[in-house]
Amino acid sequence: MDTISTNRSHGGTQGVYSHRSAETGTQMTFSVFVPDHAPGAKLPVVWFLSGLTCTHANVTEKGEFRAACAQHGVIFVAPDTSPRGDDVPDDEAYDFGKGAGFYVDATQQPWAANFRMRAYIEKELPALVAAQFPADMARQGITGHSMGGHGALTIALRNPGVFRSVSAFSPIVSPLNCPWGDKALTGYIGADRTVWREYDACALIEDGARLPDLLVDQGTADGFLEGQLKTQILADACEKVGQPATIRMQEGYDHSYYFISTFMADHIAWHSERLKD
Repeated sequence: MDTISTNRSHGGTQGVYSHRSAETGTQMTFSVFVPDHAPGAKLPVVWFLSGLTCTHANVTEKGEFRAACAQHGVIFVAPDTSPRGDDVPDDEAYDFGKGAGFYVDATQQPWAANFRMRAYIEKELPALVAAQFPADMARQGITGHSMGGHGALTIALRNPGVFRSVSAFSPIVSPLNCPWGDKALTGYIGADRTVWREYDACALIEDGARLPDLLVDQGTADGFLEGQLKTQILADACEKVGQPATIRMQEGYDHSYYFISTFMADHIAWHSERLKD
C-alpha cells in the first residue's frame, strides 16, 4: 500500500492510499479517515460506496463526514467506483465503463478481466484495511449514494452477518427495473435476467435475504427519482416481507452532494449506535 497524502482534520487523519489490486489487475485508490484513538484500540468501520462518474475523491472532499466520525470514533473508508488505467476498457457514455463499475463481477468481454468490483469490495479491500488500519472488522457498517447505494444494499444483503448497519442515499434500488441497471447488467454480466437478481436489492429481499435494519434518505426533487431510482419499489419490497426499514423522503433535496452532506452526520450517528461494543 502506498500513501498518496495524509492531512490532519477534525481530530483525526484523512489519508488517500493506492495499491495494486489482484482482483481488478490495476492500481486502485481509496481514502480512509481515522479518528484519534487510544493506542491499541480498534474502531468500527463505515464503508461509503460512491455513484456514477465518481471516484474516492467526491465524498472525501464534499461528504462532510469527518466531524461526525471523529465524534463517534468511526473509521470511514471510501473506495473508487471502478478500475482505472489506460489498458482498462471504457465506454463513451457516463453510465458504463470507467466510473461505472456497478459493484459487479463482470463475466462479459472485454470487461471480465478488470471489472471485478464486487470481489474487490467484498474481499480484497477489507483484507487490506484490516491489515493496515486499526479497524474492528466485527463492527462494520456500509452506506453509499446512487449506484453506490445499490452497491451497499446488495453487498450487505449477499453477506449476512458482515454488516451490523446498512444505509443509503438515493440508491438505485432495482437495476432490474431501470435503464441504468438494464444497460450495466446486460453489458457486464449478459442478458440472462435471472443472474441479475443477485445484483438487485429488491430481488434479493424477495428471495429471502434480510438486513438487520435499513435507513434510506431520498430527495423529492431528485431528477432521477421516477425514471431510475424508484424508491417506492424498495419500500414495497420491505413492507411485503417485514424487513425493518426507515425510508425518508426529504422534501426539496436533489441528487447532489449538497443533499448527501446535509444528512451525512445523521447516517454516521445511526451507524455508530449499531456499531457499539
